[in-house]
Amino acid sequence: MTATAITCPKCHMPLPETGINAGDFIQCPFCSGPIQTEVFPAFFRPTQTGQAGETILVEGEASCFYHPAKRASVPCATCGRFLCALCDIELNGQHVCPVCLESGKQKGKLSELENKRTLYDSAALSLTILPLLMWPITLLTAPAAVVLAIYAWNKPRSIVGRTRFRI
Repeated sequence: MTATAITCPKCHMPLPETGINAGDFIQCPFCSGPIQTEVFPAFFRPTQTGQAGETILVEGEASCFYHPAKRASVPCATCGRFLCALCDIELNGQHVCPVCLESGKQKGKLSELENKRTLYDSAALSLTILPLLMWPITLLTAPAAVVLAIYAWNKPRSIVGRTRFRI
């Protein structure tokens, strides 16, 4: 089997190879949930990076979703479509198709592609320290700093290693 193991959707534990493509429901050995898996042969083939897609040589082999004349080498980690080596984009150890990469980038769901982030902790710190130079402004900025800190508590933290304590 490949390095990518097929896992149970309920308990996320790896399934035994005997249950894959069995054609019937099996029970997960860990949570006893019913599972039926059907996997294309291209899933078990080792990944080939940096090579052009291959033509389909054998009937029944999976083809690339975007290039039907090319042999599939990996499935997309997001949508599950099979991709040839030409369409495969490796992102932090996962293989993603161009459409999922673009939609994830537009929706902001791929945190690996973020190149900027609001530093709420720095903004709250500035709202508390800078007005001390002119103390009457502190009456407005101190409550604003508290509201900003509460708002930012569950937001993604900085790309730079900072802790929640700083907020």
